[in-house]
Amino acid sequence: MRRFWTVISMALLLAAGMACQDKAATTQLEEFRAQSDIEARNTTLVTQGIEALNSRNIEAYLDRLAPEYTLYSPSNSPNPVSKDGMAGFAEMLFKAFPDIHYAIKDILAVEDRVVLWNIVTGTHEGEFQGIPATGNKVEVGSIILFRIRDGKIVEEREEFDTLGLMMQLGMELKI
Repeated sequence: MRRFWTVISMALLLAAGMACQDKAATTQLEEFRAQSDIEARNTTLVTQGIEALNSRNIEAYLDRLAPEYTLYSPSNSPNPVSKDGMAGFAEMLFKAFPDIHYAIKDILAVEDRVVLWNIVTGTHEGEFQGIPATGNKVEVGSIILFRIRDGKIVEEREEFDTLGLMMQLGMELKI
């Protein structure tokens, strides 16, 4: 009889231990799913922002930016661009390159960050940073790191092929 109760006790302990392990695994899985959902929402936020720019809808893009938004381009720039500055910058780009298009080539979300690699194309039909219209078609790469908080973009850090752009606009590199 004593052996019977020992076996029953061991079976109950084993079952309780397995239940605890299942509970821990379930909790961990739920946390993983929640983080995955956040990363998916962040990816959607960024891709919809790029779609808004491609549609020339500056307001829709600005709606995705937090009030404290800052753009660093290049990424180590000591003079970030504010949300208001971004609106003016986008308008200037649309005038200089009326057919500008951002083609997302790759996108990766991790925690509160989204990394985007895109190719920017357009035709230089208006003044751009003091360079009169050339009619040249341009194609340059860009990598942008977005930081997101509470469903809004709070920071962009961009590396853009400025040298490639200037060369395609007919500028010469002087050494």
